[in-house]
Amino acid sequence: MSDVLELASVSVVRGKKTLLDKVDWQVNEGERWVILGPNGAGKTTLLQIAAARLHPSSGTAGILDETLGRVDVFELRPRIGLSSAALATQIPEHETVLNVVVTAAYGVTGRWREGYERDDERRAFRLLNDWGMGPLLNRTFASLSEGERKRVQIARALMTDPELLLLDEPGAGLDLAGREDLVSRLSELAMDEAAPAMVLVTHHLEEVPPGFTHAMLLRDAGVVATGPIAEVLTAENLGRTFGLDLDVTVNAGRYTAVARH
Repeated sequence: MSDVLELASVSVVRGKKTLLDKVDWQVNEGERWVILGPNGAGKTTLLQIAAARLHPSSGTAGILDETLGRVDVFELRPRIGLSSAALATQIPEHETVLNVVVTAAYGVTGRWREGYERDDERRAFRLLNDWGMGPLLNRTFASLSEGERKRVQIARALMTDPELLLLDEPGAGLDLAGREDLVSRLSELAMDEAAPAMVLVTHHLEEVPPGFTHAMLLRDAGVVATGPIAEVLTAENLGRTFGLDLDVTVNAGRYTAVARH
């Protein structure tokens, strides 16, 4: 398997604050990664590097056989699908659901005068159907529920048929029904052999979809554990990550953790 991501001793420093500290990480084709850790652990910073939207202060970041600092990131980014809260804020509220997805073909977040191929619109419609949003294609993005917005954003992230899919806390702000629907859909995607390598960031163990293969735990800008998911998501590792004594259970591929009393 070839490398999709290869980070070697990557650090990110802003002023006196270290956001990432000497992180080594390798993601191969076909792998599905979850990154967990408390707030401020460095999860989003790591994903920004993987998305070619942030350069490390030191170390080397290889993405899709290119090296950050030696590649035009505007040519690299269309090969990476990204769904994040920061990106969602750039989408005009009046934009229709169909246009939110189809504009990814040009790497923009608002449709102006650019023209799109019929094939682009067909693909956008097909992706919206896949994520249960086909009936709402003419609704405005602002009129959607939080769960609907998250599904539209993931459809958009898949629009360019990316080689790497990055999802930054897609379950944030969802109620129980919305979270369970999203986890089920992400599990289906993870089990699709044609799907790209995937990286999901969360700080809730319950949001890890069945079918994910690997995990990384971060705390205080550093790696606590990394590797195959069953070896990483243990009570000991998660306890060190979140600073709690935990009991961890696994049922049908779904993980749950509760504080030990």
